[in-house]
Amino acid sequence: MVKTTSTRFLFPFLAFFMVFYTLKMEAQIVIGTPDLQFSQACANETFNTFTVNFVFNPASGVDPSNQFIVELSDAEGDFSDPSVVFTSAPGAITTSPASVDFSLPITTAGEGYKVKIRSTSPATSSTPSTAFSAYYKLQDSPFSINDLNPEASFCPGGSYLLTIDNPGGPGNDSPLNYPSLSYIWFKEINPTTFVPVGEGPTFSVTEEGVYFVETNYGSCTSDSFSNRVTLTEATSQDEVFATILSSSGNPFCGADGPTTLTTVEGDSYQWYKEGAAIAGATDQNYETAVSGSYSVVVRFGICEATGDIDLDTGDFTSSIDAGAVNPLEEGDTLTVTVETTAVNPQFQWLLDGEEILGATQSIYHATEFGFYTVIITQGGDCNTSQELFFEVQEYINPFPDVASIPNLISPNGDGINDTWIIPASYVSGSNTEVIIYSSKGDTVFSTKDYQNDWPQNQLSLSSVNQIFYYMIIPEGKEPKKGSITIVR
Repeated sequence: MVKTTSTRFLFPFLAFFMVFYTLKMEAQIVIGTPDLQFSQACANETFNTFTVNFVFNPASGVDPSNQFIVELSDAEGDFSDPSVVFTSAPGAITTSPASVDFSLPITTAGEGYKVKIRSTSPATSSTPSTAFSAYYKLQDSPFSINDLNPEASFCPGGSYLLTIDNPGGPGNDSPLNYPSLSYIWFKEINPTTFVPVGEGPTFSVTEEGVYFVETNYGSCTSDSFSNRVTLTEATSQDEVFATILSSSGNPFCGADGPTTLTTVEGDSYQWYKEGAAIAGATDQNYETAVSGSYSVVVRFGICEATGDIDLDTGDFTSSIDAGAVNPLEEGDTLTVTVETTAVNPQFQWLLDGEEILGATQSIYHATEFGFYTVIITQGGDCNTSQELFFEVQEYINPFPDVASIPNLISPNGDGINDTWIIPASYVSGSNTEVIIYSSKGDTVFSTKDYQNDWPQNQLSLSSVNQIFYYMIIPEGKEPKKGSITIVR
């Protein structure tokens, strides 16, 4: 009898396990820590390319379909929600060491970013790189504060509000147009030395000195800085100005809601619109959604500061060169033009409530009868609309050349035989006198400028068919007489 031992079964199992483990190890790679080829990443519209080198081992361990991916952390080095800034084509990188270029997202701003290298087949990842500062400089040009006024003063015990202009003068690229940016205010100690004194788009100055602001790009150098303003404490002879800041900018889109006007902190306030005091507007802030010229008087004891702002809410005006009702003969064309102050206007024309295909210009050539609408939409940040209306009716000649004087009319509003139409030789311009009498002999109508428009008002008929009498007296000719029967 052959004796079976567990050792006979153990050797084949161990052999299988060793082969499986060896194959599995051959399918794994190790990616080294990324080697940054830069000390800080300072990007802008014209430059946004940064290089990172890395090694992986063994090179034979990557599958033909493998992709290498560069992941960017948040500003604190956290990879819980990384940004993918580079992805290689499948099988494009097969040798080590490797070098790839990546670009920063435009929202990048901080001092503690890191990158990692990740592979897809096999799936593995490197350890994070060393931390580095990274900023995408959305705005990288000088801008203005205080409307470029180089000097200002504040009342003793008061303050002066410095603000970044929005939009400022022509050609001023205000950084306030880029909501993700932040700012640092500085006070100048001497022409080459300055200290940070505040943050944000505004700064309230309470001490004399020279001030300016820079967009916060950390350790990255940039050209995004303001002009300098010298602040002094006013004397009794000085005229003091108070800054007014619109919370939604100026211009702003009034269709989105009101803005809040804010001035410097003082003892008391009075707001004005177009030079007239606004009842009850006696706080540091005033809310409005209406364009106009606003001003404020701020009092500090015996000192008084005044400020003003021309507030633009993005309103616009439009007009068309057509009347409310426009007669048009069959086959003719009515050309209508829109004049508007809207910024980047768009147009859509409608006929009887339906859009006219392709009618999207400021000029439209109307050939059909009906009710027209043109919708003018202002482009840009303030997307508001206006509608203008007009009607095109078929032209009816009020002086048709009829052959004889009719003795029957039916003024029922159906547009047929509603008025007494007589030959053109007797109507307006012929100096012919037209008189109409009631059946009792009373004069009910008399003119020497007949417009083919009798009866002009609703007649109060006492019978089904009422009779009137007429006398037509042409200049230098025998009168014409007859009757007119009114049929209901």
